Amino acid sequence: MPASTLTIEQVLTVLAETPVQIAARCSGLTPSQLRTPQVVGEWSANDVLAHLRSCADVWGDCIARILAEATPTLRAIDPRSWIKRTNYPDLEFQPSLDAFSTQRVDLLVVLERLTPSDWSRTATVTGAGSPLVRTVSSYARRLARHERSHVKQFSAIVKSMHT
Repeated sequence: MPASTLTIEQVLTVLAETPVQIAARCSGLTPSQLRTPQVVGEWSANDVLAHLRSCADVWGDCIARILAEATPTLRAIDPRSWIKRTNYPDLEFQPSLDAFSTQRVDLLVVLERLTPSDWSRTATVTGAGSPLVRTVSSYARRLARHERSHVKQFSAIVKSMHT
């Protein structure tokens, strides 16, 4: 199902399940396995988690600003650039997953309380071509869609270790 057609309830479910699914898929892997890409040049499980944390930071902050300010103007930030300002790639997997899980609980507490009009609140996003109008809903759907694809990536990484 395309992310644009996900209901709010489905978005909330995907966002709630992502940390649980990552933990389940990576259970039993050693720290070395979590840090080792199965193919040179591809991401390890730890790299994927670091990327997801970066995306959650960037897009979660956009959601927070939209809710805190009346129609803010946001400067586009690429999560792949943002990650360079963090230590996420260097962290051990489990503490990083714990931090991601805590951040997700905090985001869900906010999202679950929103009214339909809150989901429609907007921001103008600049710095990536023509200005774009984004909503709380569009950022939450983007997170959900993006995370679904990376949860599948965790499955593929783990499967490749067992073949």
